[in-house]
Amino acid sequence: MASTHKKVIVRKLDRDTINGYLGAPFLVEGKLALLNSSGMVVGVELKDVKAVYFVRDWGDAGAPFRKTFSSRPRTEGLWVRLRFKDGEILEGMMPGDLTQNPEEGFLINPPDLRANTQRIFVPRSALASLEVLAVIGGARRGRGAAADTRQVQLFGEG
Repeated sequence: MASTHKKVIVRKLDRDTINGYLGAPFLVEGKLALLNSSGMVVGVELKDVKAVYFVRDWGDAGAPFRKTFSSRPRTEGLWVRLRFKDGEILEGMMPGDLTQNPEEGFLINPPDLRANTQRIFVPRSALASLEVLAVIGGARRGRGAAADTRQVQLFGEG
C-alpha cells in the first residue's frame, strides 16, 4: 500500500462510522474513495458524511475528546468554530490561505494535536455555520508608526 494512504474514521450523519484508508485525491466526483478493511474501494457519498477523522489508530472512536480550545491557540492560521447541522460544535485551526481547502469542505486541525485525531475534513454540506474567531499570526502592521525623518526625499516627494 502506498504511503499516501492515511488511516481514517468516517463518521456519517446517521452516526454510523466506517474505518478505512484514504488516498491522495480522496475526493472523486463528490464521493470519498475509501479503501475499507476488506481491501475494497468504496465510494461514500459526501452528502452523507459528517466528518472524516484522520487518525493514528482505529482503536479510538474518532471524534476528538476535546472539541474546543481551552485558551487562545498558538499556531498560525484561522481559529474557527464549526457548528454542525445537528448542533454539535467543534473548534479548530485552518490555514490562512483558504485556497488550500478543497471546495467540497474544510480541513482543520483539532484543538488537541497529541490525541488520536490529527486532522479533520468537514464537508460543507454537514455544517450549519462556520465562524472565524481570530486570525493568529501573519504579518504585523505598525500602528501609528511615525515616518522616518532620516530618509532623503527624492525628486520633491513628500
